[in-house]
Amino acid sequence: MAINSVGQDISTYGEYSTPEVVEDKSVLGKDDFMTLLLVELQNQDPTEPTDTEAILTQTSELATLESAENTNKALEDLSNTLAMGDQFSSIAAIGKTADLGSDAISYEEGGVSSFEVYFPEDIDSGTLNITDMQDNLVATIDVESNPSGVYQFDWDGSDVSGGFAESGLYKVSADYRDPDGNSLTTKLGSYPVESIKFDAGETLVKVGSNYVPMDSIKEIY
Repeated sequence: MAINSVGQDISTYGEYSTPEVVEDKSVLGKDDFMTLLLVELQNQDPTEPTDTEAILTQTSELATLESAENTNKALEDLSNTLAMGDQFSSIAAIGKTADLGSDAISYEEGGVSSFEVYFPEDIDSGTLNITDMQDNLVATIDVESNPSGVYQFDWDGSDVSGGFAESGLYKVSADYRDPDGNSLTTKLGSYPVESIKFDAGETLVKVGSNYVPMDSIKEIY
């Protein structure tokens, strides 16, 4: 069996022929309306002919129905096209920084909170600061020398007084120096956009080691 470049059976269609196109009869056109009108006129009772106004009303109703269905289909196609355009325009965010709008973690007494912080510049040394929601210092974690990037930290709740913090929300930020001695800061919730994924019509953005919905991002810069 001979197969051409798009996988058609040449012995069936010929090398330059195309398969027969099946006409879509699911939508009525003006020719269909005319056929219906002629059939109705041909089969009417000669002693009780169909009222001309009634025929015109029926034809008008059919035409209105067709117009409404075609309009709905056009709007649906337009909506799908716009949604696809929005999805692919989000690819431009790759390489930029996304802000999730929150710099807080949740901690439960007796547990461990794991979180990720992005350092835009190389780290010479630094300190991770954990504060309560009133900005009171609760705990610190030393940050070692590392290249720029996203790093995971674990906090077991131990605080600066030697005890343990209560369950609740805590803010996370970092003060650090780069190899040139410049003082820099960063915070939880800001990450580089590494990739974009489309899943079941939803746009997902990879920030850190996680994918989050695009609508959960507050700012991209």
